[in-house]
Amino acid sequence: MRTGYPPAMRWLYLHGFASGPDSTKGVRLAEHLKVAHGIHLERLNLRVPNMEHLRASSIIAHVETVLGAPSHVPTVLIGSSFGGWIGMRVAERNENIIGLVLLAPAIRLAARWRHTMPETIEAWAQSGWMEVDDHVTGGKTQVEFGFFEDVERIEERGQPDLYIPTLIVHGRHDDVVAIEGSRDWTETHTPVHLVEVDDGHQLSATLPTICDEIDSFILQNELLEP
Repeated sequence: MRTGYPPAMRWLYLHGFASGPDSTKGVRLAEHLKVAHGIHLERLNLRVPNMEHLRASSIIAHVETVLGAPSHVPTVLIGSSFGGWIGMRVAERNENIIGLVLLAPAIRLAARWRHTMPETIEAWAQSGWMEVDDHVTGGKTQVEFGFFEDVERIEERGQPDLYIPTLIVHGRHDDVVAIEGSRDWTETHTPVHLVEVDDGHQLSATLPTICDEIDSFILQNELLEP
């Protein structure tokens, strides 16, 4: 990016739930994009306002603040898991988002959690807190039930109505976010390209494949700065 000039295009990385901007995936993708295309990938911290009192609505607002919304700078969002969910919600509100790369996106997050772990949700609601693994500290942390309520309120407004170039990479063996959500989304939205890989939720074994697919996505959709 040319110092002293406004960017012609921006790329933002949105990490997953209980992760952070310095995750292995985010750092690897930043390195690849820099070397292969001269792209600066801005890795945002989405632990807003903090991990204990996390709120999806606050994260969306934070991303839009970083964008300078309303902004006219064409922007591509790369979102991992919950970061993919955030990316889709930001894209539906901002016309300058011209492309999405979604890695195991947590589509219909609250609805899926209600369906797959109703007892956990009930216990979370009763106690007000849920203990989760913190992938930044390597320890444990607690997340307030208000996070789930916030996500559910947003999803009740309906699913994002998106028709921008989208690449989804999802593992067939993902036991955290089932691949069916990405398959369903691909069938009902265009232009969406779904790449299914033999991997789990972290997609650690297929990072080279992800880089290759992003390269193809960039070239096919002419997503390099003029």
